[in-house]
Amino acid sequence: MRVHIPVHRRWGDQDALGHINNVSMLKILEEARLRAFWREEGSDNSPLAVFDEDTVSGGGSARTLVARQEIEYLAPVPYGRDPLDIQVWIGRLGGSSVEICYDVCSPDGQTCYARASVVVVLVDSATGAPTRLPAEVRAAWKPYVEAPLEYRRR
Repeated sequence: MRVHIPVHRRWGDQDALGHINNVSMLKILEEARLRAFWREEGSDNSPLAVFDEDTVSGGGSARTLVARQEIEYLAPVPYGRDPLDIQVWIGRLGGSSVEICYDVCSPDGQTCYARASVVVVLVDSATGAPTRLPAEVRAAWKPYVEAPLEYRRR
């Protein structure tokens, strides 16, 4: 099962070639990740949203850190007014880490522009050491575990 997160492209995301720049793609994925996993009071949260602001901002007892990112580009992403359809799922649920997978699709979902994955680690804010994902987090994410991405070229 996947969560669909709409993310708008910004005019400044384009490069001189007229498509969304590779660095901007990381920002788009970051925006989708925050919208998917950050629980905001009074908002229509994603079913994956388990982290409060204190975890995202680092002010709580635990925080998240990006350990690895990879993107495979399949087609140039054109600029457009409608938001991209960022499809998010869990590729691997570890003890203290999670592999988040993405398909970056056209607004109608017909074209996949890129596939990406990021490994996020939950760490203790005081020590910086990895800490186990709580049982309630694992339970919330379990329905969204699918096969991880297999990249075409290595």
